[in-house]
Amino acid sequence: MFIAMSGKIVQNVFVSQWYQQNRQSGTQLRGDYVSPCMRNSLPLQGGKLAWTSISSMQLCALSKYQSGFANRRTIHCNAAPSTTALPSLDKVDFLKLQNGSDIRGVAIAGVEGEPVNLTEPVAEAIAAAFAAWLVEKKKADGSRRLRVSVGHDSRISAQSLQDAISRGVSGAGLDVVQYGLASTPAMFNSTLTEDDALLCPADGSIMITASHLPYNRNGFKFFTNSGGLGKPDIKDILERAADIYRNFTADGLTSSKEKASASVKRVDYMTLYTADLVKAVRKAAGNIEKPLEGFHIVVDAGNGAGGFFAAKVLEPLGAVTSGSQFLEPDGMFPNHIPNPEDKTAMKAITKAVLNNKADLGIIFDTDVDRSAAVDSTGREFNRNRLIALMSAVVLEEHPGTTVVTDSVTSDGLTTFIEKKLGGKHHRFKRGYKNVIDEAIRLNSIGEESHLAIETSGHGALKENHWLDDGAYLMVKILNKLASTRASGQGHGSKVLTDLVDGLEEPAVAVELRLKIDQNHPDLKGGSFREYGEAVLKLLENSVDSDAKLQKAPVNYEGVRVSGFGGWFLLRLSLHDPVLPLNIEAPSHEDAVKLGIFVLAAAKEFAALDTSALDKFVQPS
Repeated sequence: MFIAMSGKIVQNVFVSQWYQQNRQSGTQLRGDYVSPCMRNSLPLQGGKLAWTSISSMQLCALSKYQSGFANRRTIHCNAAPSTTALPSLDKVDFLKLQNGSDIRGVAIAGVEGEPVNLTEPVAEAIAAAFAAWLVEKKKADGSRRLRVSVGHDSRISAQSLQDAISRGVSGAGLDVVQYGLASTPAMFNSTLTEDDALLCPADGSIMITASHLPYNRNGFKFFTNSGGLGKPDIKDILERAADIYRNFTADGLTSSKEKASASVKRVDYMTLYTADLVKAVRKAAGNIEKPLEGFHIVVDAGNGAGGFFAAKVLEPLGAVTSGSQFLEPDGMFPNHIPNPEDKTAMKAITKAVLNNKADLGIIFDTDVDRSAAVDSTGREFNRNRLIALMSAVVLEEHPGTTVVTDSVTSDGLTTFIEKKLGGKHHRFKRGYKNVIDEAIRLNSIGEESHLAIETSGHGALKENHWLDDGAYLMVKILNKLASTRASGQGHGSKVLTDLVDGLEEPAVAVELRLKIDQNHPDLKGGSFREYGEAVLKLLENSVDSDAKLQKAPVNYEGVRVSGFGGWFLLRLSLHDPVLPLNIEAPSHEDAVKLGIFVLAAAKEFAALDTSALDKFVQPS
């Protein structure tokens, strides 16, 4: 619940404490907005809370109403007619901006069928809501001002959204420190760094990014020193933001701009972050100043935020980086999608490696929380192969540890981790936050895990605070190159290639997407999720009656089945009305047999678009 006066988000410590006390005792807010005991404690005008000279140092978040309250109303000031909520603001369904543990929306007009829903006022409301959430989370009592760091990737909407975010946070009485162009991992790191000159640590952090999505999209990721926020936290923040948004005023939006311009500070945090990466490689090589001297390494940043890696990490370590490409930030992404899973992107970095006769190629996604590599022969280290490489590195350091991955990893990877490396493979669910949280959970119950990694390129290590950091993953690979050469045991990227020797890889690996038509009468008013679950249940029952197929004995997502020398996994998308189908097999013929089995069950559901699967199983 928020109290707005001229757009200021009034967050009163006393009110918050009163609210918590009376919620426990069952007191309900009356129809006149404020309990009698509050009337004697807070300034009122016309029965509503009025603006006072209380400083923002004394302000703290007033909690949202809970289910125990009879009336769910937003208290707002009415000290002047100009404080009336703006009727001209576009209506926005805030909850539709949630994308798992992130927020994503359309920030730039111009793409047909994609109306803008992430405007500056929307961003300001979300930032104010995060500030309120953070004050509650930190149990701030007003003795000091909380501090929020804000950074962004190269998107063309980044600057305007950074300004809006800054207004929302500063308007809620918190300090704002802008980092400008930054990486997502650096933003989380800012909540851990202790450096007064850089105004660290930050109590909370906001990264403005939409990962690899097109130029017109943008979004936000949130961090505290405990890590990234989870789905329930994001839902909570969006609900608060909707309340704030409804009570924005014209005077208030103007006032927030003036307040933010006077209170925002700017620092160069990325210099410190990159210096720490350099130190990590030097330490692994025995404190050699230039442990990568003689190595030729090219970087492809895809015009995202990762261009720093060539000049600020590799070159200080002695590497030659000529031939690196697309290092300049350009939010239109003119060369290729900055995505290590994208075939065009991987072809681009592979070509750069071969053309420049480089030892290694490194590619990042837009905000540098994902990465992949290419060896001197053009062999890609992404998806299962990247997981195998990182598993080999980590299991050398932590023998027998558990490697947590997402659900679409191959059977060959399991064999490699468990038989070749002597570790344990714990295949979990899709979603990098799911994978990381599962690794943390395993450690909490006594099962040691040091690596959580997705086929998408999100990878997190226990030693790095479980942060999915694409740059740190590459640093671990560089550590291996540097330390191996320093010990005289090898040189060049063949060291890495040898680490994944023995990984069985399928001849055929495909992912098909079966879309659910939410408007189809076959749904009978139900949700796409319920419909998708019904598809999975029928498929599971079909497997039980076929002796040639076997369900995975341990499975956390969808229906995973082995047969015909391969396997398939049909699961429900985390966010969309889609059933992704992954098939891996030793031949196209075997893959088609698995596809035909899935198709037989899928055809029972009229709202399911099986056209992609139909095409796959047709004789070529």
